[in-house]
Amino acid sequence: MSTTIVAKPLTKAEFAPFGTVIEPYDAQQQTPDNSYVINNGYATRHHAIAECQLDGGIVGMSIFCAKKRDVPIALSVMEYHPFGTQAFFSMNAQDYVVVVAPAGAPPKSADDLTVFYAKSHQGVQYNPNVWHHPLLALGRDSNFLVVDRINGEGSNCHELDIGDWQIFIALEDEQTDNNAPSSEQAKF
Repeated sequence: MSTTIVAKPLTKAEFAPFGTVIEPYDAQQQTPDNSYVINNGYATRHHAIAECQLDGGIVGMSIFCAKKRDVPIALSVMEYHPFGTQAFFSMNAQDYVVVVAPAGAPPKSADDLTVFYAKSHQGVQYNPNVWHHPLLALGRDSNFLVVDRINGEGSNCHELDIGDWQIFIALEDEQTDNNAPSSEQAKF
């Protein structure tokens, strides 16, 4: 028997148990300490939105080239990183799907998973040990800037095969409409 989960909008509050949504502070969150004008008035810095954590190794930046997923999306594997945070940000102005489960014991079923629809202007940073599905790019193949621990001792990626769980991700109608690349976005 298969299970279908509908992705819900990614919000800072809903994602907080799993990590941080990377996007500018909204008007209610802005303070003189976290949002201020720089560069002679030509930019506003949204300071310390997320902090990288790591145990050994160094913080590195990589680019992951993710292949487009067709909807409904069949889930295949969950993974976690015990030695540091891992952040993703779309480089191609393309929306994507985020699947997470709480840190700790491996997820046992679809009931343990939470699915978010991330807009192209939102990044995510997973806390250490948070279970998550690898990138789920929508609309077209997409590049993601990834900030995580590199060159450290020990295995920093543990996987759990969930392909036989037959879990599929569906999108709400308005998410599907937003997902089609425009002629400008289609340039890769």
